[in-house]
Amino acid sequence: MNMEIERKFLIKSLPDNLESYSCDTLIQAYISTEPVIRVRQKNEDYILTLKSAGLLAREEIEMPLTEESFKHLLSKKDGISIKKKRYKIPDTPYLIELDVFEGDYNGFCMAEVEFSDIDSANAYNAPAWFGPEVTMDSRFHNSSLSKRNPAEVQEFLELIQKM
Repeated sequence: MNMEIERKFLIKSLPDNLESYSCDTLIQAYISTEPVIRVRQKNEDYILTLKSAGLLAREEIEMPLTEESFKHLLSKKDGISIKKKRYKIPDTPYLIELDVFEGDYNGFCMAEVEFSDIDSANAYNAPAWFGPEVTMDSRFHNSSLSKRNPAEVQEFLELIQKM
């Protein structure tokens, strides 16, 4: 079992040369949001993830799935699927994972930075292109994003413009 320690940020502006960074295509959905049970397709890989409750730090277990199992579980999802491109941007000694959302959340961008311990997370200085931090705001968990209907998605996107 791994401990996931991460901070999340909205984005003021995308970094230059975004296309020069490695990128994964992700499709994910939630079978349950309490507890969090997620299925994800990452490029050609399929993963089942269980997450404990929490904001800055949570326990996380990942298990590989077959494509057939992924599709079966995806049909049982609660809410909408989240589609996004995840860019991996070095910020030595850390790695920024910049999510550029597609589909229902088209145009929404959020960055996550993972840490080995809480002290490192608390000491992190975000780059200038980051916007407000949303780590402690559960509305920005992907599991929360998956629960919104089209009107709520639109309201959420309008809220972000004001932040």
